Amino acid sequence: MQPEILVFDIGNTSVKIGLCNGSGILASYTLHTATEQTADDFGLSLLFLLQQAGVEKCRLKGCVVSSVVPDFDSLLREAVARYLACPLLWVGQELSVPLDNNYEHPAEVGLDRLVGAYAARRIYPDTPTLLVVDFGTALTIDCISSNAYLGGLIFPGPRTAMKALSREAAKLPRVDLDVGGEEPTPGRNTVTSIRHGLVYGFASIVEGLTHRLKRQLPGPSKILGTGGFADTIARVSTVFDQVLPQLLLEGLRRLYYEQIKEH
Repeated sequence: MQPEILVFDIGNTSVKIGLCNGSGILASYTLHTATEQTADDFGLSLLFLLQQAGVEKCRLKGCVVSSVVPDFDSLLREAVARYLACPLLWVGQELSVPLDNNYEHPAEVGLDRLVGAYAARRIYPDTPTLLVVDFGTALTIDCISSNAYLGGLIFPGPRTAMKALSREAAKLPRVDLDVGGEEPTPGRNTVTSIRHGLVYGFASIVEGLTHRLKRQLPGPSKILGTGGFADTIARVSTVFDQVLPQLLLEGLRRLYYEQIKEH
């Protein structure tokens, strides 16, 4: 099946790219959010990506973008204009997120959080309350009730915490965060101590915070995990009702087909 659109989720650490059509996300890729690169660097990366996927750029009907990195935005605009020559639609400008935003200052909410909340609501239209746990540079927990985005919580993400620990404690090594068991064990070496502390620590954070939030929210609820670390947490905890790794890309895809494609 031929993709019709490219969707971009531009975060502080990575740019997630989806090749999509009306049926779903056909393929996805992750690049570093390198603001020091040129538009030509990124444009050529996009052409290579399309070539590897066997996609003819002339068949693309548009690109959809959610960005929380202003320094990357002009680079993306130039790269798409020069190398893809197709319409570039921005969430918050050409595309709106059809949720009631109950934030005290609505413009303060990251567009990625709103897109994730919107996607969750579209996937689970009949569940009264949804909690979306997104592991990125920050760990965010967002609450949706009926068609309203209620707000949420922000905490440093696992790899942000790992970097801070390594930076502030010079003798502690950087470690991977893959664990094998379902329970933490008393670490008998530094690597195991850090790995289990972070992985099971974040599992406990998510379990505790979502439990406390659910007590205040109406009706039955589902807890959804997304972001690169959600699968790791799902291996050691039953906190998630479902892990949806491509939730934000799916939200961008649905925004296009609801607001552009059908008109």
